[in-house]
Amino acid sequence: MPTLHQFDYIFAIAMIFAFLDAWNIGANDVANSFATSVSSRSLTMRQAMIIASVMEFGGAVGVGARVADTIRTKILSTKAFEQEPTILMLGMTCALIGSSTYMTVATRIGLPVSTTHSIMGGVIGVGIASLGVDGVNWGWKGVSQVFAAWAIAPGVAGSFGAIIFMITKYGVLKSSNPVRNAFISVPIYFAFTTGILTMLIVWKGAASAASAVEAWGPGEYIGVIFGVGIGCGLLSAILILPYLHRKLNLNDWELQWYDAFKGPLLLQRGEVPPNPNGQQELIQDYYRCHKTREQLECDGVEITNAPNDVETNTPPSKEIEAGARSSGDISDSAIDSVKDRTGPWYAPKNLFYIAKKAFLHGVDVDVVVDQKKSSILAEHTYSMLQILTAATASFAHGANDVSNAVGPLAAVYLIWSTATLASKSPVPVWILCYGGAAIAIGL
Repeated sequence: MPTLHQFDYIFAIAMIFAFLDAWNIGANDVANSFATSVSSRSLTMRQAMIIASVMEFGGAVGVGARVADTIRTKILSTKAFEQEPTILMLGMTCALIGSSTYMTVATRIGLPVSTTHSIMGGVIGVGIASLGVDGVNWGWKGVSQVFAAWAIAPGVAGSFGAIIFMITKYGVLKSSNPVRNAFISVPIYFAFTTGILTMLIVWKGAASAASAVEAWGPGEYIGVIFGVGIGCGLLSAILILPYLHRKLNLNDWELQWYDAFKGPLLLQRGEVPPNPNGQQELIQDYYRCHKTREQLECDGVEITNAPNDVETNTPPSKEIEAGARSSGDISDSAIDSVKDRTGPWYAPKNLFYIAKKAFLHGVDVDVVVDQKKSSILAEHTYSMLQILTAATASFAHGANDVSNAVGPLAAVYLIWSTATLASKSPVPVWILCYGGAAIAIGL
């Protein structure tokens, strides 16, 4: 039962704006996980919304308690509020109001902002206003760790993404037998992805099993992570590969999605009978509506090259150059840079060009043409894997970003209900469910 009934209105306001903040988290960040799956046609928008709702809610309830505790207790020096905990209660409510208001405006006008930046700024602002600069925990166990994560996470994610992409590009898509190599790589990627998801769950500890998981040693952690990862990899090889073999190699038009559960039994099916409806396309064209230059020219579409077009690598003629200079379409430096690459390679201007070519050579590539050289059948094998990785990213997002809304709300609730301030009080499960539901609705 609550003890501070005189502050019921503050708790009610915190509930409203925490819901609004979580709603904006879902509305603003869902594209981070499922934009690639929808744009590549692996999922429809409706399917993506259903999967995202389940995974965001599951991540928020299952793993969100630990991150919420960071927002709630590790940014401000809570000891300073022990005499007057209601000040912290009011401050966290103000932080929610500021964050949710800003997020609503940003979502409305389409700004790709960070929900974590918003609530962190609100909490830090409350700490400075109420306690001064020294009242904020700027050390590694507080604000600095969160700030460092903003710089470390993109670097780590980019590095892993580049490594996996290069392995897949040259080891599968551009190989002599892309479908065979895709069959080999899919179980490995399944094992790796599910192992990462398992590590997230057991390392941070689900809210319902935190005490049991915390008692585990390193061997138990490693055993569970590798066991689940290898098990899921083997399961994908047993169930998915026979299904893909019938669909891609044998062009089995009778195959249904639920036949995947038959696993190795599919290998015992006889030859594929003739299709009475004629030859049908079993694999969708992932590149439809993305025509190349040659296809557009065959359709009679007139293509006009822009001056100094990087895709055609054609230097501008004197007439185009003069027109571009006079109209301001391109700068003098952009045109002159094509002419000035003379002299030894180690000249400063040439070194700059070489560095730019090395790091930005992708702008000279027609991406659609380059991708069409690979096998569409091999790319189809990654459709299920793409859905799994998107679901994993969505689960992790729900686990991490629900804290932006429920962390301050948990502090408000605990003070309102107990009139005390305890840094180690657990986040109630109903608050995690409240935040997870708001994120799912915002999707």
